[in-house]
Amino acid sequence: MPDFKGKTAIVTGASRGIGEAAVRCLAKYGAAVVLAARSTADIERIAGEIRQAGGKAEAVACDVADFEAVKNAIALCQEKFGGLDILVNNAGLIEPIARIDESDPEAWGKVIDVNVKGVYYALREALPAMAAKGSGTVINISSGAATGALDGWSHYCSSKAAVLSLTKCADKEFGDKGVRIVGLSPGTVRTEMQVAIKASGINPVSQLDPSVHIPPEWVGEAICWLATEAGDAYRGTDCSLRDEDVRKAVGLI
Repeated sequence: MPDFKGKTAIVTGASRGIGEAAVRCLAKYGAAVVLAARSTADIERIAGEIRQAGGKAEAVACDVADFEAVKNAIALCQEKFGGLDILVNNAGLIEPIARIDESDPEAWGKVIDVNVKGVYYALREALPAMAAKGSGTVINISSGAATGALDGWSHYCSSKAAVLSLTKCADKEFGDKGVRIVGLSPGTVRTEMQVAIKASGINPVSQLDPSVHIPPEWVGEAICWLATEAGDAYRGTDCSLRDEDVRKAVGLI
């Protein structure tokens, strides 16, 4: 069981789904958590619930497509809790789902701004701080879409391929400085994103029965597992939660 007492974590896209599950799980194991998201109502509620349960949590408004907002969120993490030990780059978009010839260029670019630039911005701010103290873990939420093309997902597949490359590049540059950079490909998860995918009717993923999607709490547990020495095996690459051996190691089955 992970022990994150004395550790500080920041999670982007923390208002729901995987992000919410991650902060609740990290807090359960003792970490002080900073919840970052564009809208504050949900993250303030979640942070309050964590504090009521005896944990340490702060909420901060943050659009990851805005570098200054990311910079301020990470600064808040360091100011409130004295450092940064775990960064979870979770914020991501998939809508609007559309084939390339029917896509809106501005909306397509917005997905890249959030899914790619948002990860880069957080890495840009967090990695030097982690390297300075010789320790830290970054977990980038990836996807099977990073290596597999799907109809209607040109923006999402491209962005997740870029995130996988950022994981690899960051590991090349900071892996020898005591910083663990890994990716987590969770498979299909029971979140609002799956509702949008289902409604699109495009590609085989939209045809999946909702019963096959894993709960976000499983992903939260996997994130906590990767933030321990178990993550060493996945430095610079993606860990797949579809792998039964990984699920067993995490304690999910």
